[in-house]
Amino acid sequence: MLPPFELLEPHSLDQALKMLATSESVPLAGGTNLLPDLRARGEAGGRFISLAALDQLHGIEHSDSRVLMGARTTLSDILHDPLMPTAAPSLVSMAKVFAGSMVRNAATVAGNICYGSPSADVVPPLLSLDAELTLASAAGERTLSLNDFLLDYKKTARRPDELLISVSWAPPTTGTANLFYKLGRRRGDAITVVGVAVTITIEKGNCTKARIALGSVAPTVFRAQEAEEALVGGPLTATTIGTAAQAAAQASRPIDDIRASADYRRHAVHMLVRRLLTEAWQTAGSQHD
Repeated sequence: MLPPFELLEPHSLDQALKMLATSESVPLAGGTNLLPDLRARGEAGGRFISLAALDQLHGIEHSDSRVLMGARTTLSDILHDPLMPTAAPSLVSMAKVFAGSMVRNAATVAGNICYGSPSADVVPPLLSLDAELTLASAAGERTLSLNDFLLDYKKTARRPDELLISVSWAPPTTGTANLFYKLGRRRGDAITVVGVAVTITIEKGNCTKARIALGSVAPTVFRAQEAEEALVGGPLTATTIGTAAQAAAQASRPIDDIRASADYRRHAVHMLVRRLLTEAWQTAGSQHD
């Protein structure tokens, strides 16, 4: 049973932003994180603002230079979009192993991002794609990188009067590979033990861009920037990839919990980063053949 709570139901974005500006309330989209937390606490839940009627926050738009995804887009929407396998391969791989179909039908992109969990599966793929977020308030809009949005454990740069309204990124160019792997205790419906997303771009046989995003191994999802820097400027040899994988493992700050030990997580980061970088190098290189 859910404890009592107040639910406000705006019918436009402007109305929702005014409610956020004038009341202490929390946005509620799919509720796949918030409602279980509310049930677990067993105490009065305060005030929520439902986003269910805000259709302008739902959907995916594609152009040659940018992909724009509304905040209320669900994980199922990602899987059903015919252009997403090329626009964000890692995001599709993630959505395929995200919980079960009923949860995917409800869980939203914005909810997964704004909850701020270190095990948020949506975040590593988007972080590896250099995604940007647009937030709106009654005073106006602002855009910032997803990398700058994530501050600490369940702490983000969203102000109480703001609503995340969209996520955008540049689709991968020719010579780019974008991959994701989720390590869990079972294939689906499991909280991530380690999540890894990588993006590699090759030009004239050299790596010109590298992104390595890690989930469930620190207080928040993060990019292993020293590992990325070790990859850029030349071809990816086994030695270079091994160095980057080791740097990624060293950058991790995992904890021991019921799903895995910290040592196991560090080992998994090393192995998965090495595996994905090797696969990404082969995939990106084949696009030039």
